[in-house]
Order: sequence, then C-alpha cells, then structure tokens
Amino acid sequence: MTPSLRLLALAAAVSLASACSILPQSEPVDIYRLPVNQPSHVATPVDWSLRLNKPLASEALAGPRIAVIPQGDVLSSYKGARWSDPAPLLVRNRLLDGFQRDGRVLRLSADDSNLQADYELAGELQAFQSEYQGGKVQVVIRYDARLVQGRSQRIVTSRRFEVRQPLASNDVSAVVAGFGAASDQLAAQVVDWTVAQSTQAQAQAKNQ
Repeated sequence: MTPSLRLLALAAAVSLASACSILPQSEPVDIYRLPVNQPSHVATPVDWSLRLNKPLASEALAGPRIAVIPQGDVLSSYKGARWSDPAPLLVRNRLLDGFQRDGRVLRLSADDSNLQADYELAGELQAFQSEYQGGKVQVVIRYDARLVQGRSQRIVTSRRFEVRQPLASNDVSAVVAGFGAASDQLAAQVVDWTVAQSTQAQAQAKNQ
C-alpha cells in the first residue's frame, strides 16, 4: 500500500471512530405488564358466545407509551418506561381475562381470530393515562363500550365506563399498580354489564 493510500485509510478510520462516538446512547427502557389482581370464579355458563374487539384509540393512546397528563391539556409519557403491548391491546386482553376469570361466558374469542360470535364487544378507548390535579395524581380509564349483534352488526346497547384510581405516589411502579387496580374495576364493570345486556337481548330474541 502506498503512503497516500495509508493516509486515506487512516483518515477514514478516524472519521468512523468519531462518528460512532457522537451517536446518542440508547436509553434503557423498562417494559411493564398490566397487573391483574382478580380471583377466578366458577359460575353457571351462559348459552351465547362473545367476541372482544380491540378498542379504537387516538394516536396518542394507540402505542405502548405510559401516558400522563402533568398539567392542563399536555399529554406526555413516562421516560424510560413502556407497556408490554399497545394500550388498546392491553385493554382488550385485560377484558378477555376478566371474562375468563368470571366464568360465565365460556365461548370467548378475540378479533385476531375473526371467529363468528353471537355478540361482539367493541368501542373506543378515550382515556388511559395518569393525571395530576391539585397536586394529586390518579389513573383515569375511559372506555366507550358498544355491544353489537354478531350477524346483523346491529348495536344492541352502549355505555361509557370511567374509572378513576387515586395514587399515593407518582413513582412509575406505583402508577403501573394503579393502572392494574383501575383495570380490575373496569373489567368487573364491563363483564357484569355485558353479561346482563347480552342475556336480556338473547331472551328477547327467543321470545320474538
């Protein structure tokens, strides 16, 4: 190799080393699952099937960020922390788990499988964040649910569910635990409402 080629190779190596040294270091991220703290039950099963759809959500809530509103209308997220799945998927799977633990609806499916069911549970996730108000922090989950007849796609009924879970600390681990407690409440309310409304609709259909 000629001296000029050696100089060019050395300059290229120095340039590459400099470029590598100024690249930003990737920030470590903690991945959190949505906690569950509900017992399973043995109950009399219903005679209809249910499919759960992922709720629709705005772009800000559609990803895996753990959302927080620190003040006013500013929507931010906790640094270095993420959910294990996008928020709509977390909510759908949490509701699915809630139905399974409840034990009354045995014929369950999710929209990923695209199976036919007597009824479908769909809706919009309007809020899935922690909020600071008056120096206190709370988890807020707001879910607009729609119960839909499977074959006709007719809306049987709808309802807004809103759960607010106060937190004793603003540490990420406490916030995640608060999301778990709020999701437990949401699941219990949605399961009871869905079972009652679907059973009533099924009875009316048989009497017609």
